Amino acid sequence: MLRTVNRVVVGLAGAALVVVGGGVLAAGLDLNVPSWWPWSGPDGVLLARSTRESWAWGAVVAVLAALLLLALWWLLAQLRRRRLAEVLVDSRDGESAVLRGRALEGATEAETEALDGVARARVRLTGRRTAPAARMSLRVEPHASPAETLARLRDGALRHAREAAGLTDLPVEARLSAAKHTERRVS
Repeated sequence: MLRTVNRVVVGLAGAALVVVGGGVLAAGLDLNVPSWWPWSGPDGVLLARSTRESWAWGAVVAVLAALLLLALWWLLAQLRRRRLAEVLVDSRDGESAVLRGRALEGATEAETEALDGVARARVRLTGRRTAPAARMSLRVEPHASPAETLARLRDGALRHAREAAGLTDLPVEARLSAAKHTERRVS
């Protein structure tokens, strides 16, 4: 869903920039532009001197600068890949197979959530296709021991994930947080 929204927003912004930029270029080259276009030729101005000297001009520049910074931040966020899409698995026959990153994440999450004392688990694969790493976020129940939970995680879900992907090493950063203890009412 988010990918589709991103593409639609980029497409609309690009189309608007092409239309406005083309119109400005046409007016600057003294080509025929429609009568409703704000610039009529190379000497035309967008705003009159009285409008440029008011306080509103500064506000317009500030808003445009903020929009530019927001657009640059959004562009950098789009270019940064947070998730590993696939992991190369050595099939030991000279070829390599591809394991979808989300499938490995989902299987590891399901196995981790099945552990006693884990209320919720989130797994995100990062790194390269040949050398993945994992970031885990665990919500631990109040009765669970963090050391025991991590030991069971290491010996269970993480070992299975490493074996399934054919990896000798899978570095993991695990962040634990405590699940809220809800009091039970007695009636």
